Amino acid sequence: MENKQQYQGLTSAQVEESRRLHGENVLTPPEKTPLWKQFLEKFEDPIIRILLVAWLLSMVIAGVHCWGPEAAGFSAFLEPLGIFFAIMLASCVGFFFEVKANRAFDILNTVNDDILVTVIRNGHITEVPRKEVVVGDIVMLGTGEEIPADGHLLEAVSLQVNESTLTGEPMIGKTTKEEDFDPEATYPSNVVMRGTTVVDGHGVMVVEQVGDATGYGKVYEGSQIDNNIDTPLQIQLKGLANVISKAGYTIAVVTFVALTAKLFIGGQDYSWMELISHLLNFFMVAVTLIVVSVPEGLPMSVTLSLALSMNRMLKTNNLVRKMHACETMGATTVICTDKTGTLTQNQMQIHETKFYNLPDQKLTDDTLSRLIKEGISVNSTANLEREGDKVKTLGNPTEAALLLWLNAQGVDYLNIRESASVVSQLTFSTERKYMATVVDSPLLGKKVLYVKGAPEIVLANCKRVAMNGDYVSAEAARPMIEEQLLAYQNMAMRTLGFAYQILEDGDNEAPYTNGRLNPDLNLTYLGIVAISDPVRSDVPAAVQSCINAGIAVKIVTGDTPGTAREIGRQIGIWKPEDTDRNIITGPAFEALSDEEALNRVLDLKIMCRARPTDKQRLVQLLQQKGAVVAVTGDGTNDAPALKAAQVGLSMGDGTSVAKEASDITILDNSFGSITRAVMWGRSLYRNIQRFLLFQLTINVAACLIVLLGSLIGTESPLTITQMLWVNLIMDTFAAGALASLPPNEKVMKDKPRKSGKDGDFIITRPMAYRIFGVGAIFVVILMGLLLHFHASEGLSPRDLSWFFTFFVMLQFWNMFNAKAFMEGGSAFAHLGECKSFLFVALLILVGQYLIVTFGGQMFNVVPLSWSDWGIIIGSSSLVLWVGEIARLFGKKS
Repeated sequence: MENKQQYQGLTSAQVEESRRLHGENVLTPPEKTPLWKQFLEKFEDPIIRILLVAWLLSMVIAGVHCWGPEAAGFSAFLEPLGIFFAIMLASCVGFFFEVKANRAFDILNTVNDDILVTVIRNGHITEVPRKEVVVGDIVMLGTGEEIPADGHLLEAVSLQVNESTLTGEPMIGKTTKEEDFDPEATYPSNVVMRGTTVVDGHGVMVVEQVGDATGYGKVYEGSQIDNNIDTPLQIQLKGLANVISKAGYTIAVVTFVALTAKLFIGGQDYSWMELISHLLNFFMVAVTLIVVSVPEGLPMSVTLSLALSMNRMLKTNNLVRKMHACETMGATTVICTDKTGTLTQNQMQIHETKFYNLPDQKLTDDTLSRLIKEGISVNSTANLEREGDKVKTLGNPTEAALLLWLNAQGVDYLNIRESASVVSQLTFSTERKYMATVVDSPLLGKKVLYVKGAPEIVLANCKRVAMNGDYVSAEAARPMIEEQLLAYQNMAMRTLGFAYQILEDGDNEAPYTNGRLNPDLNLTYLGIVAISDPVRSDVPAAVQSCINAGIAVKIVTGDTPGTAREIGRQIGIWKPEDTDRNIITGPAFEALSDEEALNRVLDLKIMCRARPTDKQRLVQLLQQKGAVVAVTGDGTNDAPALKAAQVGLSMGDGTSVAKEASDITILDNSFGSITRAVMWGRSLYRNIQRFLLFQLTINVAACLIVLLGSLIGTESPLTITQMLWVNLIMDTFAAGALASLPPNEKVMKDKPRKSGKDGDFIITRPMAYRIFGVGAIFVVILMGLLLHFHASEGLSPRDLSWFFTFFVMLQFWNMFNAKAFMEGGSAFAHLGECKSFLFVALLILVGQYLIVTFGGQMFNVVPLSWSDWGIIIGSSSLVLWVGEIARLFGKKS
């Protein structure tokens, strides 16, 4: 870089004063939540809190049984121990998986504040660590360097900056000349930002903001703000907890009042002590009903479902950091996606070539086509690097695209470049918009001038155009070339024009003056190429899958309106009938009032020239409209929106700030992986509903049995240890079985469920009918069986064992009915794919047999004969067969 001694920079005293006033150039790290606090947060789940109340009440009941008249001893505490085990297992599993994921994400902080930066201080050029740069420093910028802070340019020579971390734009021209400013640029053309990188040229800047005050710092700070937005499942579970609480307490009060009324209506005289004893017993029955009504296995089912999905989604390239994000993806109604790297390949490629002398557009072996190969190879500053079978690009992305095209044609650009020595070169600059190189060409044995740049600028310097093996004047060919350029521009593609001239012995070896091509040159225009960042091949189908699932897809990008519209058209979200109401720029969106923006936000399909705050505001306004928003992003600029959304999806090769702000990382950067995450989320929610259907059916039956048993004066036929086994089936085993059911692609044909305070209740109407209908049938069957045993010779040990086994087998077969719920088919469909389900079913059968056969006094059972087992299994299986018949006719009707 040329001498910059005209800049004196800050003195040492000014540096200290600036640091005192404006702070250091470091980002304030996020404050980490202590592990103990993370663990206690697990107890904020509304169902867990109900369970804690139920546990305390069950401890009271156990204490009365333990030291009361019947002195049940320590066995009385088995039930509260089971509830406590369910609470701790659900809490600890969730805590373990989230801590494990967070530790994996700790390695993402790759910020290095000790990188050296070239500055001018005390009139001398020196190097200081990036963290020591202060406001007012003069910083010298070179190719490949990361810009250390925000500021204005004092000088810019061919300066091109990669702003993709902030705007999504991989290459932005920077200049200090006001007449060359880009009015559509996201940031002014003479402003450079921290975290962006110089990809070409060099410059000098004066620092104006450092550390947290920079645009990068504000984005980083915004990415750490907790959105405090409940997930759809959390909202629905709160609603369920509220209903269960009210129902449990209502049933308990009604029972207590009914039993008390029965006591007084009976007409018997009781002493005060007897009366108090009866009332205390009624109170214990009421408390028991509250405990029985609570689905202890629900938190465990939710946690197991989320944990299993968390691990399985990793196999589909979705690294889940926060467990609830698994399910929330299924409730998503809007996906706000960035363009570069998510919808597109983030790799500039040649879309089409128009070399006019070659109508078939294929490189042939004539002299002119070899000139094209040589011109592309030598008139370039980019390079390719081979890593095994892959080819990595180095340098300017547009120039690298040309080399990739040659490579695809089987042309080794490096051999051509090394055999043609460079005589002189005019590097690319944003002011002149072209570059030129003179080489000693071994092809012709003469010197050749190659020019490449903006097509209209290169054409203006040409005298003729090579076309179909002949030459025409540049003016005659201009209308046709401009028509072609317009077609490419409408497709949001970048274009490059090419020209050459064979220099004779007497010609100037450096045919440019004051950085411009000489006007007397006889350049020949070769043609143009169209370059684009192509859409990923899997994206259109994946986007269509989301649209079919009722999910709106919105593009939020820093690109121009034309580019954004074209990408929208290619992926299928921008239609011919769409209007200006469906697209907006970031500055125009910022100018809208909240009321105006809210009125328009659902109609928007594309936001272009978007800045980080625009994307964050869009997400928050969509949420105000009741949308469940998922945001994809890979740049630092995406972090605030990733944090604000219900689900943030970062890309595997994205910045560490984006990953830190996200809930899920898409390892393969594929939009297709996002649709798979939606499918997993919806399937997971269905599994939770199936478990609720299964457990609440049993809870309803258990509540009614306790209620009716107490009213008609019969004792509970199930002992505490038997109830513990039943609870184990209802809770742990059933949770594991139903939570492990594989995802079903049919869920992608459904519309998203309504979320929020006025959203869908987790218990649907068909579920409620099944819960109360089947629960009532179970009660009738069980009470009938109980009265039958009483009517004969009372409850013998065999009768109790028979009743206990029959009660368990009803649940066993009902678990198969729960599996088939909402599937629209048989419970046996795809059973071979449900290995965990089958394993749990076998475990229940074997466990029940072992308990009845060898449990003895501990479980208050006696062994049953094989004929008893046959009758029990056969008769209880009617639950499944009736369900199968109902599903068969329900499907045909």
